[in-house]
Amino acid sequence: MKQLFQVGDKAVYPVHGVAEVVALEKRAIGGSDMPVYILKILETGLKIMVPTINAGAVGLRELISSKQVKEVYAILKSRDVPRDTQTWNRRYREYMEKIKTGSVFEIAEVLRDLCVLRGTKDLSFGERRMLDTARSLLIKEIALAKGIGEDKVGAEIDAIFAVAAA
Repeated sequence: MKQLFQVGDKAVYPVHGVAEVVALEKRAIGGSDMPVYILKILETGLKIMVPTINAGAVGLRELISSKQVKEVYAILKSRDVPRDTQTWNRRYREYMEKIKTGSVFEIAEVLRDLCVLRGTKDLSFGERRMLDTARSLLIKEIALAKGIGEDKVGAEIDAIFAVAAA
């Protein structure tokens, strides 16, 4: 399989967020030498080894384009959120599944839904943590995609929900 990433490239690893490819190595896995990406998660410094042939299966993907950033903002701005009638733990599981996909659009939906929900009721501790996780995953990726600072992206996202709360 053709390698998608080179050393120095940025990639998104589901749940952990944006990572940098710090090395391409060959490792003995299951009795044969396989090429692997060595990734360093930007947020935490965690190092992850992913066989290049499994990169797609684990959800490793490129950063979003500037066109996709507009789509993410459109998701955040939309307010056609279904009326929530589920228990917090069922909602938590559903949102966790969306975050695990690694899709920036699913993560944007989680952030939007939790921010809207926060306006109508208190979030559980787990939901507040998930909101923070979704927010930081989006901010890091959008900042890199747009080539601007994370604080500026955070302010843009906060402004979207400040308008909604007003």
